This record gives sequence, structure tokens and C-alpha cells, in this order.
Amino acid sequence: MKIYRFIVLLCLFFLSCDQKSKVEKEVEEIPVDIKVERFDKVFFETKPEDLAKVKRQYPFFFPPGNDDAVWLKKMQDPIWREVYTEVQKKYSNFEPVREEFNSLFQHVKYYFPEVKIPKVITVISEMDYNAKAIYADSLVIVSLELYLGKEHKFYEFPNYLKQNFEERQIMPDVVSSFAFRKISGSSDRSLLSQMIFEGKQLYAKDLLLPKYTDAEKMGFTPEQIKWCEENESYMWRYFIENQLLYSDDPKLNTRFIAPAPFSKFFLEIDNDSPGRVGSWIGWQMVRSYMKNNKATLSELLKTNAKEIFEKSKYKPKK
Repeated sequence: MKIYRFIVLLCLFFLSCDQKSKVEKEVEEIPVDIKVERFDKVFFETKPEDLAKVKRQYPFFFPPGNDDAVWLKKMQDPIWREVYTEVQKKYSNFEPVREEFNSLFQHVKYYFPEVKIPKVITVISEMDYNAKAIYADSLVIVSLELYLGKEHKFYEFPNYLKQNFEERQIMPDVVSSFAFRKISGSSDRSLLSQMIFEGKQLYAKDLLLPKYTDAEKMGFTPEQIKWCEENESYMWRYFIENQLLYSDDPKLNTRFIAPAPFSKFFLEIDNDSPGRVGSWIGWQMVRSYMKNNKATLSELLKTNAKEIFEKSKYKPKK
């Protein structure tokens, strides 16, 4: 009997591998050629007297109401010019990143054939870590000053934020922005709804970034992923026993969903926990739902949280 089970499991494993390789072969055949415009270079290498030309070429970066003096000051400011120099050191050759974009949007076109291939524009913005990479239909805007490496001298941010200021986080950030625009809106503000919302974004990374690790998709260290896996059952029991899933207490977002140095169970485990554990559990729920139900990625992103939870058959390992 044990040998029979082993053979069945082995067959299922190879069947899964064949299916994945089949998908990836089809993805590789999709023609995609991402165009990149280095607005960061254009802006900082433009002579002050030629600013008007840049504004005509990129009007969306120059909102009305700002005097030209604002832009001229930034062009010549020693600190911003040092930022520009550091960005050019890191990204003098952007081709490896462009190839990553090609692969990403081959996967996007496979799962969302109707999506137009965007143009990528790199910028140096205002160190806004909430808008590192933005997908906006025909454009992807990447703020390169926030992908210089977590140990860069410019970063006076807490570790839980700057650990994601790495080149390898560009694609996961783009997918988060892409999925955010694709997920159907809801008036449900319960913790469960927020967990599923985050889980959908993370599951999109499973399919659109298959070569990335769970840690990279989540923006965690490998140790933080391991902590979640080892404490999954305990965390789930905590949510159930404290009747948190259907609570719409806004503080729950801060405790378990929003970026933070640790999650807030108000217990001793807080010291070891990463932030956003609610998002991680939401991801496991969505994975379980997709394992037990036939649905496309597009259909998943439109399905409401209650249905996903009820049909997921989610049950953490003890």
C-alpha cells in the first residue's frame, strides 16, 4: 500500500511539473518587447534653458501650479544630483531589469490577453516608499532611488522598510500595483476581507513571477517566511478564538496587514513575528482556494472574500 501511494504521489508530482513546463513554454512564445525611457537621465542631464522641451515631452511629470523654479532647483540641487549619480552607478545598464520586465509581461499577457504592453519610465522621485513602482495601464513608473540596496547610505528608514529597497523587489512591487487595479472593489472592511485582498495580490505573484521565492514575493527574509510557516496554526487559532476574522476594527489593519516591524498579538511572540502576518495567512487561504476550485487568475481577482474563504477548505498544518 505504501509503495502504491508513493507511485501515485510521484506521478502527480511529474504531472504537475509537465503542466508547469507546458505553461512556461507557451509563455515564452508570447512576443513582448518592453520599451524603457530613462526620464531620470533626461531630467538631470537637461540644461536649465531646455526645461520647456522636457515638460512638453513628459507633461504628466509636471503638474500645473508648480513654478519652473521648483524643477530648476531640483535639477541643480547638490543632494539630488548625488542621488542621481548613485542611481546611474547602480543602473548604468538597465538591460537586465528590462529583460525581467519582458518576462513579467509575457506572463501578464498569458493570463490577461487583453492587457496592453506598457512603456516603462524610470524616475528619481521623492523617496516615497509607498509608491516605489506604479502600474498605470500604458505606463509603469519605477522610482529607482528606492532600489539602490538596503545598505545604501541614503536610507534612513527602519529595517522592515529598507530590506525591500533592493533591485529584486522591482517586479514584485509592479505586480502588487497591477493586481491592485485588477481586484474587484468591496465595501467589506473586515479583517478577513483585507487578508484575502492581500492574498490575491500575493497569489498573482505566484503565477506572474514563478521564479521568485516566497520571501521575495512577500518582501520578507527567508527567516520571516519560516517563522510564519512554523506558527501558522498558532496564528490561525488566535484569529478564530478572538473572533477577529469578521471584525472591522480599523486597528486590525495596523496590527496584521500594514507594513510594520512586527505583528501585534500583544503576546510574547510579537518580538519574533514579522509584520503583515495577516497578509501571509490570506495568501495561504487563496492558495488553498485555487487548489480546490477551478478558477482563472482573472476570475479569482473578482471573487469576493467570503466565497473564497468558504470554498478554500483552508486548514493550517499543526
